[in-house]
Amino acid sequence: MTSLARPASAWHISAWLLAGLVSAPIAAVALNLLLPRGDVWRHLADTILWELTWNTAWLLAGVAVVSGTLGTALAWLVVAHRFPGRRFFEWALMLPLAIPAYVMGFVFVALLEYAGPVQTTLRAAFGETFRLFDVRSGWGLVGVLSLVLYPYPYLMARSAFASLGSAPVEAARGLGLSPRQTFWRVALPLARPAIAVGVALALMEALADFGTVSLFDYRTYTVAIYRVWFGMFDRVAAGQLAVVLLLWALALLALERTQRGRRRYAQAHGRTAADVWPRLAGTRALAATACCTTVLGVAFVLPLATLGWWAVTPGVTHPASFRPLIMNSVVLASVAAVLCVSAGLLLAYARRRTHSKGLRFATEIAGLGYALPGSVVAVGVLAILAGTDRALADLVLRISGYDIGLLATGTGLGLLFAYLVRFIALGFHPTEAGLSSIPRSIDECAASLGTTPGRVVRELHLPLLRASLAAAGLLVFLDVMKELPATMLIRPMGWDTLAIAVWQMTSESLWREAALPALTIVAAGLPAVICLTWLGTSRRTSGETAS
Repeated sequence: MTSLARPASAWHISAWLLAGLVSAPIAAVALNLLLPRGDVWRHLADTILWELTWNTAWLLAGVAVVSGTLGTALAWLVVAHRFPGRRFFEWALMLPLAIPAYVMGFVFVALLEYAGPVQTTLRAAFGETFRLFDVRSGWGLVGVLSLVLYPYPYLMARSAFASLGSAPVEAARGLGLSPRQTFWRVALPLARPAIAVGVALALMEALADFGTVSLFDYRTYTVAIYRVWFGMFDRVAAGQLAVVLLLWALALLALERTQRGRRRYAQAHGRTAADVWPRLAGTRALAATACCTTVLGVAFVLPLATLGWWAVTPGVTHPASFRPLIMNSVVLASVAAVLCVSAGLLLAYARRRTHSKGLRFATEIAGLGYALPGSVVAVGVLAILAGTDRALADLVLRISGYDIGLLATGTGLGLLFAYLVRFIALGFHPTEAGLSSIPRSIDECAASLGTTPGRVVRELHLPLLRASLAAAGLLVFLDVMKELPATMLIRPMGWDTLAIAVWQMTSESLWREAALPALTIVAAGLPAVICLTWLGTSRRTSGETAS
């Protein structure tokens, strides 16, 4: 037993050290509360702080209503009704998730702005005085973000409605309730916790957004942090703004965790709600198909087709550094994927071997980075890197009299550390789920034969976890490819990515020039979204068939 205790202790200590390292930037952001308020902060408090709070609250409320309503309605439509194309739309309505919000934003701004093709055509038809609404407005921003984020409540609502099965619907029909009454009185109350989880996830994404709100010139905390940092050169004030944003994010995370814990429906078998009501026919079937087609067309086909058209338009000058942009993005995303999956495996296996409540709490704190905006993570990471660099420089200067300067700040290592803090949860949760499916008797049998934990992981667990680790790595890779605010704040000088290139060109209204980098990001995200949606649909379908 002594020989086994040492490896277990080593895993335990390593996991604690990793959890502490990843949690340090979050703590560094929180510590800004203790710093004195400077002139810049007082200026912000007197001028725009309340505007930032109001704009953020209004944006979150709008996205919650629009994305929640759209996602829930579409989920009920595809789960509880039979109409032409239903099986296709069931998974295809998730495809807008592959388009980053800032890409969707610049496409619609380019199409609908005053000088865009839509308003130009309408003015030619109805006169020069004709004008549409201003797309660069709060309502326009809510609409664009909702088109990107409705798949979150849609996915959660679809799973909840499908899990109800046909029994509650049959009981409601036996009481004489119409399909509409069944939805409002039976299905919606039962699925409300799951829908709230989906809406909370959508709001976390909206709160973390930087590129879209910047493009729409809509003042939120993410934009203010960037401008205070790089415009006023006050990192302390930027950190104090990040504390406020951190509180918003923690409130949404608490909502998500609370509602997730309230879900109490079980997986249904046999008939579904769609089998209870007659198949839609005539104008109702046409309307259902047209509704799904319209949403998918506006939220996915139109942006993708527009990007493709712009990318191949003759005369468009593509970035001369397009290949280096792809190389930078792929290298960063690949290294970050390996880093996050390896760290996630360490934490997951340590939790499997040791039933410590303290370690469980520490890993939960370490995983908070994924729920936080990238700008908040960046502020914390830069605080840790700057403090470490100063301490090392002072130490070396006292010992050798040589000034080594900055070692980590403004380097690729610092950016990878930020990605680790931001996305370690994506490496941890799929790996932990995969480990939970491996019987513990395998570990016990290997231990009885004197096999070390490291060898158990290498020779037993890694082959069995191949699918889980690949899925985790793919998720990290794709999220890093799309990540904008953390990369914007921490990247080394001259080390641009596809996301940075899109933001820079759209900031100068170079819509067509930004099409190819944006299309590359979307193309990288499509396979994962398709696999994710197909896997969820096929699992549910196979479960229903097997029953």
